Order: sequence, then structure tokens, then C-alpha cells
Amino acid sequence: MIEDKDLDLIPNKEYRKRRMRFIRKHANTLAEILKIREENKISWGTIIERNAQEYVDNILIKFEDITYTYKEFNEWVNRYAHYFISLGMKKGDVVELMMTNRPEYLMIVYALGKIGAITSLINIDLREQSLAHCLNLTPGKLIIVDENCYESFSAVQSELDLSEDQILYFVPDQGLISIPENFIDLSQEVKKFPTENPLTTKDVKPSDIITYIFTSGTTGFPKATKFAHATLVGAYYGFGESIGEFTSEDTMYVSLPLFHSNTLAVGCSSAFAGGAALAIARKFSINHFWDDIRKSNATAFNYVGEICRYLMNQPPKPDDADNPVRIVIGLGLRPEIWTKFKERFNIQKVGEYYSATEAVGSFANLLNFDRTVGCCLSSYAIVKYDHDVEAPIKNNEGFMERVSLGESGLLLFQIVGNVEFRGYTDKEATEAKVFHDVFEKGDMWFNTGDLMRDIGNDHAQFVDRLGDTFRWKGHNISTTEVEKILNSFEQVMLSTVYGVQIPGTDGRAGMAAIVPSSSVGDFDLKGLTEQLIQNLPPYGVPIFLRMKSQLSTTSTFKLKKGQLKKEGFDIEKIEDHIYVLTPLESEYKSLTKDIYENIQKGQYKF
Repeated sequence: MIEDKDLDLIPNKEYRKRRMRFIRKHANTLAEILKIREENKISWGTIIERNAQEYVDNILIKFEDITYTYKEFNEWVNRYAHYFISLGMKKGDVVELMMTNRPEYLMIVYALGKIGAITSLINIDLREQSLAHCLNLTPGKLIIVDENCYESFSAVQSELDLSEDQILYFVPDQGLISIPENFIDLSQEVKKFPTENPLTTKDVKPSDIITYIFTSGTTGFPKATKFAHATLVGAYYGFGESIGEFTSEDTMYVSLPLFHSNTLAVGCSSAFAGGAALAIARKFSINHFWDDIRKSNATAFNYVGEICRYLMNQPPKPDDADNPVRIVIGLGLRPEIWTKFKERFNIQKVGEYYSATEAVGSFANLLNFDRTVGCCLSSYAIVKYDHDVEAPIKNNEGFMERVSLGESGLLLFQIVGNVEFRGYTDKEATEAKVFHDVFEKGDMWFNTGDLMRDIGNDHAQFVDRLGDTFRWKGHNISTTEVEKILNSFEQVMLSTVYGVQIPGTDGRAGMAAIVPSSSVGDFDLKGLTEQLIQNLPPYGVPIFLRMKSQLSTTSTFKLKKGQLKKEGFDIEKIEDHIYVLTPLESEYKSLTKDIYENIQKGQYKF
């Protein structure tokens, strides 16, 4: 957390100068965005069809040794759309998609978007209980599974509430497995369908939902967030045209999962601006990252802070700065490595932003200041927060108060006018994210659950996450989701999960305080490890375990985490048994003084 209140404050004179320059340069784009909001006519399908006419032969997609022009890509999207229409798919219908990064992913999502249907983007890193929960939460008329995800799907298929009307589709990849029984080969079915634009595109509004994207849930399982066409259209104009200023000479490289909003909206949608190209990697690889960048001649890449940290942690090379990248766009680049990152890799501009999949507002670095998430154009507030009781501070009149310049607090976005909180598929979860009567009776504000620092002139710095979620490896981790798996283990009487910081890493690593039902000496660490790995994605498995005789609670019996977070895994302050799951290890082992010191020195690459 930043302590110096004067650090990185935005200077008034420079702010005004950059602001006026930006407005003059992008006046037409800003007017177009306002027009879209007022008329509610342009959907993401409209953008695709318009670009297919304007940039006909420009390369849009680069994937391994495959390319698609704007025209070819739109034609494939249309084939899928017409096929789905032939099945009776219509606006509001849901299709569940389990697929790794590949062009077909976008074709399917955009095709359904042209109909007004909704694609539920299943997190393919999930396993067992969490995966089954997500599939059951957003039941689709169709379920599409690609070859690479079939094993995970088949492991939970018997737990799904499938009806006879639901159709299962399979999308081959490298042909390593045959078409499973009761599945239809989607890749073959779409080939015979027409390539012209479907008539349904004109009936889809930017306010219509295009996808469900899963975020961490406080009930123990992920929540499905409603993601509108307007967000993709906004990213096209805001990030592609305004921040990136992309042209046909540009290529955006994406290596993060397409089921994340950061990748789908900011990474992919911005690449459509100016006739630029989109280079898709199957997954992020630290060993192949810069080779892929150079091969695809990428002038931009989409990031989360962890990617930047991984790149910085690699031994310096003479050709680090010899790359075509001029801008990076994403979220989570920490202020302390910002300048070094730009200098080492010769990057001119960082398009940092802050938002959340379900948020009603956002910050974006429109004016290109360093070490900031940028400015916010909508109504927001950073309010005083009490970390001991884990709640906003209220004054004698019962209202919240804004922090002073340079201070940190809880970020809220106002829900007012045409600002709509679409929320989740779960009504109770939606209502839980809204604060009422914050500054005056009757007002409504969206609670981001994040700490932000006010650095002046509507600019801010991200500080940390709060409450029942923390961020690790570029993912938001639900503490209750991990606790649910821990508490189902027969030797765990009670547990609480929280995030702790490891030197040299971004975000917070998972740590669990456990009250065992038997003695610590008899505890089956191997069995617990297997259960966690089997039921959680790799980034959700706690790095540290702390064995306790009891856990403190509040007067309402909520488990207290404040002191546990402060103590972390510091063996100098803690007498309890602590265990650690170090990289390349398959089982927890005691956190010894030597291991602890090596962690502090950054010897382990978590």
C-alpha cells in the first residue's frame, strides 16, 4: 500500500493540457459514443459487418499458421449464425461454450450475438464441483465443447441437469479423440450454411446481453455476470480508437483466456478498430511470448499485471527492447515496476484501465499518465473504510465520507440516470452489490469491493481487493469457494481463506487457517492436497495452510480475517503449524525457517 500522500499526484496544469489535447483529437469518437448510448442501435454484430465492408481484405485473425481477412471472418460468423437460426435459436436463448483460445471461439460468440442469443463462457480452468455449478447455473439450449475440454466436461456430465432438448456439440481440434457418443460435430454442420449477414443483426441493441461471464462468488461458487454488447462496442471506441489509435498497420496479441472479460472486451474488441489485426495464442507462455510477438509483428498486447511481472522476472536479454510493441492495454500493472517495464521493453504507452466484469463504471488511462489506472468519466466516489470491521466508515448522520487527496478508500460507482447495473443471474447476489443512501437518502452506488487511491483530477491508483475475494495469477479468487472445498474434507472442522502477499509477486496468494478435527500430527496433508487439486483450478489452491485450535468470530459469528491477514505466514510471529505448497511440489510441507527465508528472497517462482 502506498503511504506517501503526495506520491504520483496528477499535476493540475499538465492534466488540463492533456485533457484538451485528447478532446480535440478524439472529438468525433466521443460524439459517436454518446450517439450510440442515446440511440441504442449499434450492437457488436453491426461493428463486425461494417468492418467486413470497410476492411475487406485486411488480415483480421492470425492464429498459428492460419489467417482470416475481415470478409472471411464475417462469412464464417454468418455460417454459424444461420446454422443456429436453423435450430430455432432466438434472442435471449443461451448456449454454453467450453473452448480453448482459437478463432472458432470468437466466431461462435459473435454469431450468437448477431441473433441476440447469449453465450455462457465457461471457465475451462474450473473442475468438478465448481464446473458443474457453472454449467447448471446457466443451462443452455446447446452445449458446445471443444476437443481440448472434453475430458473436463465428461468428468461432470453425470452431475448436470441435462434435459432431452439440450443438444451437445463437439468441435475437433487436432483430431486426437473421435467424436464422442451423443455429440454432433459442429465444424461440419456449419459448412453448408450461407455466408451473407443474417437479418437478425438489426434487431439487436447494445443494451442486449451477449455473454455470461463468471466471476468469483461470495456464496462459495462463481456468479454469472451479464455482459452487454455495449461493453464490446465501448472497448472498440475507447481502447481501439482512442487509447490504442489502431490502424491497419497494428496487430493486437492476446494470450489470456477468452472467457475473461479483459481478453474478450479490451483485448479482442479493440483490435477491430482501424482495420487492425488480432493475433490469438492458445495460452500464455513465458518461453514463447516474445517469439510470438515478433512472429505476428504485434504492435500491442493485452495484459494483466501478472504477465508484466513474469516478463520482468525473466533474466534480461540483449534484444528485450527489440520488439514491435508500441502499446500495451490491460489492468494490474503495479506502480513500482511501471517505469522499468516500459524502459526494458521499449514500450511507449501503457493503456492501463480499471473495471470489473459486472461494474457500472471504469477508469482508463486516456491521457497517458504513468502509474495510474487513469481517469473516470462517470460518477464515482472513494470513501473512507474501516479495515478492522471491514466496512465503510459512516459519520454521525449515517452517511459515508470521501477520502482526502492522496488517501485510499473503497471505490464506489453511482447508479444514476442511464447507468444500469445489469448484475448477475442471481437476484440476491445482484442486490448485495448495491449500497443505498450513501451520501443522501435515495441514492444508489455499486460496491466494487476494491481499494483505490485518489491521486487527483479524477485519476486514481489501484491499491488492493477487499472482503471475500482476492486476486492471484490474474484471477479473482472467491474465499468461500475455496472454503467450501476445504470444509468438505473429513479432517477439517472449520476453515477460513484469505490472501497474503509474497515478495516479488502481484496480488495475494491463498492462505487457509484450518481447525482440524484431529491432531495436527494425524492430519492427512496428502489427501487434502489431492482434494484441493481435484476440485479447484491451479490458481485457486492455497499456497499456505495454518493449523489453529480455534478461529475468532464477530458478534454475528462471521469469521475474523483481519489479524490473520496481518500475520500472514510470518513464522517469527506465529506459533501455529504452517505448511506451504512450493512450486513443483505435489504436497504441503512444513514451512521451515530456510524455506521462509528463501520465499522472502524470491527463490521460489510462485
